[in-house]
Amino acid sequence: MDSVFEELYKKYHQDVFQFLFYMVRNREQAEDLVQEVYIRVFKSYNRFEGKSSEKTWLFSIARNVAIDYFRKQKGWKDKLMEKFDWSTSQVRDNDPIPEEITVQREEIQWVYKCLEYCTVDQRAVIILRFLQDLSITETAQALGWTESKVKTTQHRSLKQIKKHMETLYAKEGVTSEKVRVER
Repeated sequence: MDSVFEELYKKYHQDVFQFLFYMVRNREQAEDLVQEVYIRVFKSYNRFEGKSSEKTWLFSIARNVAIDYFRKQKGWKDKLMEKFDWSTSQVRDNDPIPEEITVQREEIQWVYKCLEYCTVDQRAVIILRFLQDLSITETAQALGWTESKVKTTQHRSLKQIKKHMETLYAKEGVTSEKVRVER
């Protein structure tokens, strides 16, 4: 079990950490939650049936750990919305994760700002699909949803982000010819 656990940790630790970091937006809390994920993995690996990949199984556990964390918070719904206030400063260390470096670009900051208008489920889909690069099938497995629900949620998320991006662009005076949206 130790070698299996070490292999899982080496292969997926950074992905799990990044997922939790984007969910809770706090480095220390994400590190604590990663530990909780691996405690649950250690306790339940013998029940893993292999119906999905280990990666999607880990993301499923990570999502549940994040939800449990939000539920335990006092006034968890209010705190949940505060957690996704992308305009607040974050704890930074000398070795930021690659996405933190990218976020420094203005256009990417706008996208992250617009994520606050999405629901928790919509954010989870966007993070898993576009930041963790999971397929529709893998995302559905990680979230315990149907592929159809993932597609619908992704569509609504992108629509919501686009709507708020257009508002931000208008406030910043950016013309549509300066903006290029790619799929």
